[in-house]
Amino acid sequence: MVPADLGFRHRFIPAPHKAAPVLLLLHGTGGDESDLIPMGEQLAQAIPGGAHLLSPRGKTLENGMPRFFRRLAEGVFDIEDLKFRAAELARFIESAAQVYGFDARKVIAVGYSNGANIAVAVLLLHPGVLSAAILLRPMIPFEPEKTPDLTGVRIFIAGGHELGQAELAAAARWLSRLG
Repeated sequence: MVPADLGFRHRFIPAPHKAAPVLLLLHGTGGDESDLIPMGEQLAQAIPGGAHLLSPRGKTLENGMPRFFRRLAEGVFDIEDLKFRAAELARFIESAAQVYGFDARKVIAVGYSNGANIAVAVLLLHPGVLSAAILLRPMIPFEPEKTPDLTGVRIFIAGGHELGQAELAAAARWLSRLG
């Protein structure tokens, strides 16, 4: 499918059923909109009826590598840019739901490293945009001024930095039980 211009270079792969949830695939530093598609396809198999895949490319460059927000040094985030980019991603999700016709209340983030960190920022700053999240190698990017109400938002977290089949299998089992 040729993607609409929604402010992010992205890929959208529809599920067989319009009512299916959406896996929002958020790559790590140096990735792009195609990197997590195979992982998304594998995870979608755990969901009865499958899932739409929505995979944007981060718009910030660091040494020529795409990221979702700037950092000032290794592990030191540009918090103002992070907040701006989280709002930008939340608007992208809402626009994509209108353009592609999926239910905006059924968006599950699948983020790896930098992608997991932007997903955390969206959870903290824009509660209600994500219904669940699989966070692979996340950091808490900042402490919000006001604690958001994340009641009902289910989150799967895997630490370390190497990503293996064991974590993907565990995430798929977790997804299959979201119901």
